[in-house]
Amino acid sequence: MANDRNVVRLYKEKLNMLLDVAQTVNEDSSVEELMQEFENLLSKELRVGKILVYTQDGDVGWQCILQCGVSDDQKNEIDIERDLLHITTIENMAMNDIESLRGFDAVIPLRHKYKVMGYVLVGDNELGDGVSPTLRNLKFIQILSNIIIVFIENKKMQARLLRQEGLRQELALASKIQAGLVPHERQLIQTGHTRAMSYYHPHDKVGGDYFDVLGLGNNWVGFCMADVSGKGMAAALLMSNFQAMVRALFTARVDLRTLVAELNKRVSANTGGEKFITMFIGRYNCLTGILSYVNAGHMPPILYHEGNLSELNTGSIGLGMLDEMPEIEMGRIRLHKGDLILTYTDGLVEVDNGESVGSNADRLSDIMSQGLGIEETMKQVAALAERTRRQGKSFDDTSVLAIEIIRKPSLSI
Repeated sequence: MANDRNVVRLYKEKLNMLLDVAQTVNEDSSVEELMQEFENLLSKELRVGKILVYTQDGDVGWQCILQCGVSDDQKNEIDIERDLLHITTIENMAMNDIESLRGFDAVIPLRHKYKVMGYVLVGDNELGDGVSPTLRNLKFIQILSNIIIVFIENKKMQARLLRQEGLRQELALASKIQAGLVPHERQLIQTGHTRAMSYYHPHDKVGGDYFDVLGLGNNWVGFCMADVSGKGMAAALLMSNFQAMVRALFTARVDLRTLVAELNKRVSANTGGEKFITMFIGRYNCLTGILSYVNAGHMPPILYHEGNLSELNTGSIGLGMLDEMPEIEMGRIRLHKGDLILTYTDGLVEVDNGESVGSNADRLSDIMSQGLGIEETMKQVAALAERTRRQGKSFDDTSVLAIEIIRKPSLSI
């Protein structure tokens, strides 16, 4: 009867230990607080003399999160990859000859979702009579350890979710800020001589496309379409900076070749050659009807003029590809009432066909060749872009800017 009472008492004690751990877990304690509880249970209640607990964190690798009764020198002798990674089940160290693990009685792998995520090393400080406390309670220590590893992994997941939520909120804010930098159609500069319309859809929350229409004063209007290589936050930050540069430097009097050379210099300095920007930039004189432009490696805009289509491709290489532009050519053309220029980024015409990249270029030319005017043309172009996106074939930001000449130039030259 006495033995039975002792067994019942021991079971009650261990059950109370489990309840203590469960209480700590339910109170949403920190990993440090749970480790303190674990150390107290093992060292004071179960009389385990040596404890080491290792866990794996994907960001920093293996970490020792509990050290009790073990000197730094002894701990430092242990090489996780060499001494522990091959252990996949509870191992009695009496049967093992690994020098760095001498003094420990057992190694307990900590499993989470069938994967070893940590190790608990336990041992007695001194040899005594009978079975050691560590080995006598090994199964119970394993149960405690497994509860703890689940808690630790859940804590890590919770932290990751919080970081992801923080990043999501930051990305949403960045998207909102960038949306304010890309002009809405109602914000595009309209003059008595030109009309502008646009379409914009970033592939991700933030994009690397930029377009603008700028009133340059004294019957001059400027417009720009640009595309940063790559996607995501880095491209968006560079494009926001590029927008500020264009607006600061683009005037009615600046020579476009000088402007492009200066933009190239600044982009190169900002990116260190890791990214580049393709750009089309044009300046239209409403009095003479002369359009001056430079195409810096960008998709050639399409010009509709009296039933014919042509491409505006005179210019240079992309910005930031080289520290100094080897050559910059400036195009010059006279526009007439009814002419329409369509500038766009490659997201409009490049199509993901799975194993290959297709093109919407022919469809775009078909739309432009009809000479439908800016409203109907942009309606069909937007429909083409939306159809490509719905089919899941779009893999880049899509921007379109159309400029229509709505009034005959005042001066004949």
